[in-house]
Amino acid sequence: MPKKLVTLLIAMLVAAFVLAGCSGDKQASKEKESEGSKETAAAEADKKEKNEDTEKETEEADTKENEGSSDFSELISYMEKETEGTTKILYENDTPQKHEMEGVSVSLDAYKLVELKDFHTDFMIPFNDQTNGGVIIAKYTVKNETDKDAYYMPAFYLNFTGASKAYNNYRDLLPEEEQLPTKLAPSNGYLIKSGETISGYYTYPFGDDHLKQVLNLSTAAIEVPAPLAVKDDFSSSFGKEGQFTLSLNESGEKKVEGNKSFYQDKATIDDMGTKTMIEEKNGIGKSEPLGDATVTLDGYQFTEFVPNEVEAPRFEAFNNGVVLLTVKFNIDNKGASEIAQSSISSKLTVNDGTQYMLNEGMLLNYKYSDVIAPGAKGELLQIYVLEKEMYDKIWKDKSFEVEVGPMRDKEAKDLSKGKKVTFTLK
Repeated sequence: MPKKLVTLLIAMLVAAFVLAGCSGDKQASKEKESEGSKETAAAEADKKEKNEDTEKETEEADTKENEGSSDFSELISYMEKETEGTTKILYENDTPQKHEMEGVSVSLDAYKLVELKDFHTDFMIPFNDQTNGGVIIAKYTVKNETDKDAYYMPAFYLNFTGASKAYNNYRDLLPEEEQLPTKLAPSNGYLIKSGETISGYYTYPFGDDHLKQVLNLSTAAIEVPAPLAVKDDFSSSFGKEGQFTLSLNESGEKKVEGNKSFYQDKATIDDMGTKTMIEEKNGIGKSEPLGDATVTLDGYQFTEFVPNEVEAPRFEAFNNGVVLLTVKFNIDNKGASEIAQSSISSKLTVNDGTQYMLNEGMLLNYKYSDVIAPGAKGELLQIYVLEKEMYDKIWKDKSFEVEVGPMRDKEAKDLSKGKKVTFTLK
């Protein structure tokens, strides 16, 4: 073979090996780059996942803090250790009660009545200067389902018939971070953000004598205040104030359940005595125009009423027993002014028109702020106190007529030009 041809073949083979090597290096480099990219992506994904987990844990921690992290057993143990007393659960109730206020709601989730005995004298003052008594531990949840922030002061005062004071939270019995007045407090302006839910605990202490008093009555009532739309501006309140009723023993359970069948006048809500149904009629549906409103007679209840010991003096003029007549109306306010439920008066005529009596406003549960807004509908209760002997012997088989009006606003301004409407009950 000629020498030049051999040299040419060798040169071609060397070039081929060089090209192959370059190609392999490039491929290896690409593979290395690919592996590096994969490692970087995996690291970034892992980092993102960790960040998300951290954010989730933070959110869960915030939620847990807002919802309350302890249960009743832990709180009772804390209270026992803090006061150096001994505890015993007397009654517990896990049936929730909820009050809605135009997008902001408050629920009483559960409560326990705990006997607390032989505790340190440092805790005597809220227990009426005694070292034996009891504590109601209640769990509340406040929820803002509106699209705006709101402001809510958790002033859940507890009362019962004959109570010498209104009972409020005593902060030294539970960890402060578990208490609702710590979470909704002056330090944060009582702010509850749009979409936020806040839960916490409340304690109501009773000295031994007050505990016996409330247990004898078997029920207590808790006020539910309305929220504010503007911080510190009480004129910006919205929704309607409410009330929770607590049963404190089996007798109280039966009483609370039985009271559900009665119209919610003050005699029922404040547990002023015992009602027994005599006669009732519901769904009557008779309507009359009155000014810019329409008044509809919905129903009535005649009940025999036996006041408790505390309320008995109020009814001492009725020597032969008491019958309460509670009448329920529905009002459709089509006018431009609000109608105040507490300002409306009425008159009951009995014995075929020969005798009459006025509505007993002190036995109704309306406050100055309770109104039916323009364009809204609302309920109106009216109540009358009858002597049972007269009712049984003379009145019950004769006609009863109720005259309602005029409609008035909160300042008692006449909205229906003096006009009234009359309904015949039977």
